[in-house]
Amino acid sequence: MTLSPSVIVPVSFNRRLKNRVVQGLVWLAFAVAVVPLISVLWLVVKNGAARFDTEFLTHSMRNIGARDAGGGAYHAILGTLEQVGVATLISVPVGLLTAIYLVEYGQGRRLSRSISFFVDVMTGIPSVVAGLFVLAFWVLVLGLGYSGIAGALALSILMMPTVVRSAEEMLRLVPNELREASYALGVPKWKTITRIVLPTALTGIVTGVMLAIARVAGETAPLLLTVFITDSINTDPFKGPQMGLPLYVFDQAQRPNVTAVDRAWAGALTLILIVMLLNLVARLISWWRSPAKGR
Repeated sequence: MTLSPSVIVPVSFNRRLKNRVVQGLVWLAFAVAVVPLISVLWLVVKNGAARFDTEFLTHSMRNIGARDAGGGAYHAILGTLEQVGVATLISVPVGLLTAIYLVEYGQGRRLSRSISFFVDVMTGIPSVVAGLFVLAFWVLVLGLGYSGIAGALALSILMMPTVVRSAEEMLRLVPNELREASYALGVPKWKTITRIVLPTALTGIVTGVMLAIARVAGETAPLLLTVFITDSINTDPFKGPQMGLPLYVFDQAQRPNVTAVDRAWAGALTLILIVMLLNLVARLISWWRSPAKGR
């Protein structure tokens, strides 16, 4: 029996038209998402570049009057780096261990379902609620006062759900064949997790951590309730009020003079650059420690 050769049916005009329409809608959606982002970045760069100089990065606002042209955000930059750093040290280990339990140990357990439920609830908590909680417990009940560590605790509450969810999803993407091959060689489960699972999911976990950092780096409400505002340099996050870049932008933007508004724009530009730099460093670290590099 002879088989008839396959016939290539030309694509109809209606299908080509639908394809072009869908492509146009995709590009339109892309433009709707990207154009506002580019416009915001351009606006911040244009207005903040005039005041973004060495003096701004190396001086604080101490002894600077409301209408004086000098001053800078060094105290706010230092405070933001310390507060976000402490919040990361608190939230990342807790969030990563929680994700490991949910994926590797908590399958089908009631505790696992309860943890997942509370993580979902924490994801929707407004930032001001986290600040109010730390204010009530840390500042008012314990009487420890305003400090950078109080702000870091509030930020860590906001970071944990993002870290847990992102790490959980990345760990679930690791093929079970890798785990089974490790178990077949007699490797213990804890060593399989630390040597096989975590390195494989490292890039995604780092991306999730950076999303969490970017989410809290610009928060103002929890810092306003827990850190307070100061014009002086405070290098000790455990004692006394400590400035942060979001607070600095908020404080300068509400002052009715051009010099203060220029400092607010420069502070916003500095915050964007810090987040971008941290993302770049994290991507380089995850690339260097990736399994493909054998490190």
